[in-house]
Amino acid sequence: MAARRISGVIARSLSSSIVSRGNRSNFGREVQRFSTVAALEEPITPPVGINYTQLLIDGKFVDSASGKTFPTLDPRTGDVIANVAEGDAEDVNRAVSAARKAFDEGPWPKMTAYERSRILLRFADLVDKHNDDLAALETWNNGKPYEQAARIEVPSVARLFRYYAGWADKIHGLTVPADGPYHVQTLHEPIGVAGQIIPWNFPLIMFAWKVGPALATGNTIVLKSAEQTPLTALYAAKLLHEAGLPPGVLNIVSGYGPTAGAALASHMDVDKIAFTGSTATGRIVQELAAKSNLKPVTLELGGKSPFIVCEDANVDRAVELAHFALFFNQGQCCAAGSRTFVHERVYDEFVEKAKARAQRRTVGDPFQKGIEHGPQVDSDQFEKILRYIKSGIESDATLECGGDKIGSKGYYIQPTVFSNVKDDMLIAQDEIFGPVQTILKFKELDEVIKRANMTRYGLAAGVFTKSIDTANMLTRALRAGTVWVNCYDVFDAAIPFGGYKMSGIGREKGIYSLHNYLQVKAVVTSLENPAWL
Repeated sequence: MAARRISGVIARSLSSSIVSRGNRSNFGREVQRFSTVAALEEPITPPVGINYTQLLIDGKFVDSASGKTFPTLDPRTGDVIANVAEGDAEDVNRAVSAARKAFDEGPWPKMTAYERSRILLRFADLVDKHNDDLAALETWNNGKPYEQAARIEVPSVARLFRYYAGWADKIHGLTVPADGPYHVQTLHEPIGVAGQIIPWNFPLIMFAWKVGPALATGNTIVLKSAEQTPLTALYAAKLLHEAGLPPGVLNIVSGYGPTAGAALASHMDVDKIAFTGSTATGRIVQELAAKSNLKPVTLELGGKSPFIVCEDANVDRAVELAHFALFFNQGQCCAAGSRTFVHERVYDEFVEKAKARAQRRTVGDPFQKGIEHGPQVDSDQFEKILRYIKSGIESDATLECGGDKIGSKGYYIQPTVFSNVKDDMLIAQDEIFGPVQTILKFKELDEVIKRANMTRYGLAAGVFTKSIDTANMLTRALRAGTVWVNCYDVFDAAIPFGGYKMSGIGREKGIYSLHNYLQVKAVVTSLENPAWL
């Protein structure tokens, strides 16, 4: 998600927001902190145009075969930003054909690794150059704060591609000693045409997590963007071609999961599928891949991650970190620390301070300066979160603050905190994917380990303690792909990310992500009268 320690950067940036009345007519104006019942002002006009709304196939922007389009919406208002070409099975076929030709006949896999690296580095430079436009599009389409997109997320995309560019000419096999007169070597070869399906919560960063390692290893790609957020993938793909990417190597199909996504996952000429999204959809993707050509699948899925605050914790710091772990990106994070376990000795103090912090959270137009919290991505997500909040109230959890929408238009929800949450409540079991903090009480470490692991998910976890012994115990006992100790959401380019159990298969980022796009071939050659074996 970021190529530096974004948790500290974002937490410091957002928690130190200045509350003031500023010039209300300009982009980047100061924000007035408003109460959870205040109506929102007229939204700021984003400082970027919409230039790319077609499909990208074989290096060209083209209309969908059906001629159909779908609207992409501004989550601040629900208004249409643009109409985007709606790809379906026929468009996926065209894109896969282009990718197959580029792999089998084109220059990309035959290009030297050094040349591929140089193209990725040129692209990273272009991302830096177009940082503000990419960030504005991401905010407009997704609702995340512009400052978050411009200062953290877009720079991390450039950093990720530089990381993968550095790997491109360092991928190699081994020579293997064998019994008998044989020379044995292993080759690491690109897998072929990679189908990739990315989500809407971090569109550009997920683009980088998927496209970076696939290109570095010499594959070609057909990528389906999320229907909620198609704009930045098209813009980024245009920049990649400007950097020198040959036609057909990267193809972008905008469209819906049941049509374009299903066609890609079940396509007989796609050699590998990578998917990030919900666990329910991940099941479908894996099933379609298995029923077609048994293509390998990597999945980065949902989570219900525990954030454990031990009795020795500095409560003020723990509150701030737990707040960030849950509310970052409007709570729309697969790794969100969405089950906050707090030791009974500090529980009451923690709850009061967590409530106060949530009430101080600045909510509003994400293009305003100083805003921490924008709208949810769309009406479906908005309504789902409100249903979970209602469920929490009905199950007798204590609603400390929030619990309702904000304003009469757009998809804004009050930062919400529940205390006295029990393990069997729906809000403690399901991935809400929204700004709803659930605080649970624990007494003993053995108890909290059992409760933290008592979930179908295993994506991430957080541990907040001063004791190295406690930290060591918990990090080894928690069944999760990432455990953060006294920090959260640290997503360096080199750190692998992925889940245990139903949180996924495989790893993103780091050296492990390269394995997703490579096949190992053993080559055995007979030796006549070798000088040595």
